[in-house]
Amino acid sequence: MRLVPVLLAVLVTAFLFALVLHRDALLAIAGNEPADAATPEAAPSGPEPVRVVALSSTARGVEDAVILRGETQAAREVELRAETSGRVMSEPLRRGTFVEEGQLICRIDIGTRDAMLAEAEARLADARINFSAADRLSQDGFASSTRVATTEANLRAAEAAVAAAAKEIERLTIMAPFAGILESDSAEIGSLLQPGGLCATVIQLDPIRLVGFVPETEVDRIDLDAMAGARLATGQEVAGRVSFISRSADPMTRTFRVDIEVPNADLAIRDGQTAEIAIAAQGTRAHLLPQSALTLNDDGAMGVRLVAPDKTALFAPVSLLRDTAQGVWVSGLDDTVNVIVVGQEYVADGVPVIPTYREAQ
Repeated sequence: MRLVPVLLAVLVTAFLFALVLHRDALLAIAGNEPADAATPEAAPSGPEPVRVVALSSTARGVEDAVILRGETQAAREVELRAETSGRVMSEPLRRGTFVEEGQLICRIDIGTRDAMLAEAEARLADARINFSAADRLSQDGFASSTRVATTEANLRAAEAAVAAAAKEIERLTIMAPFAGILESDSAEIGSLLQPGGLCATVIQLDPIRLVGFVPETEVDRIDLDAMAGARLATGQEVAGRVSFISRSADPMTRTFRVDIEVPNADLAIRDGQTAEIAIAAQGTRAHLLPQSALTLNDDGAMGVRLVAPDKTALFAPVSLLRDTAQGVWVSGLDDTVNVIVVGQEYVADGVPVIPTYREAQ
């Protein structure tokens, strides 16, 4: 009777062994699908989501500016040159001297010019007498019209000679045409000046002019009388307004000249200083983002990666407007966007993301 339990134990063990090791075969015998037709478990259909940090940003109005480099130039500069010859009789003024409008800069020796003027005036008096006498005789019928015309011509010539002599004496004094600073010493006393000889150079520094050249793609953004600021190489900051925009491009650089007039009452700004100029342009809407949010796509275009509505990464190109201590102002995005600020370098377009949002600046 003890054989029955042993046989039952053997049968149960064999059944369990077959059930564990040959489960698929048993199921096939029981009427299910063959083992090789069984459908494997479905594999994941896409990449695993990437955790990123995003910033919900809303566009704000920001003043835009056209940035260019330029230099300072004197508002006016003139070389005072002699119109006649002679020796300089005035004491020289040294460079750096401030001169007022109409101030004497050089005086040339008069020589015999006063005698020439006196002779011309005497000839004029004689010509007037001859013309008056001929005119009376002509009215009485004792002189021909030809004689009257000749004496009148002599009178006009005498008047011209007097005017020329007086003008020659006037050219002996060279005056400052405007208030300014001598950029060079005036002619030394005793030196001989010929027509065209340099007496002195005068520059006007108040107001002073900032000159820059703007690309043709930016020139339409600048208006006359627009506000402008500049930082000189010394660190000094100045402000003024646009006074001139060229209508003709430089044939070599295809840029347009822009002049900005800046007050310079204390003459602290010198001619020829380098300046970085910012000219106010029409405002635009832009986003203030961390500089680290900027990235490049495979084509080398600068932009940011966004969290798309379907929770995937999306590259969007941007234009950099301004770099500040708080971040960078960029344009080219919708008014409200979710920008990936941490992890953007580890995702590409279409990759699912799990964003964690942080507060905007």
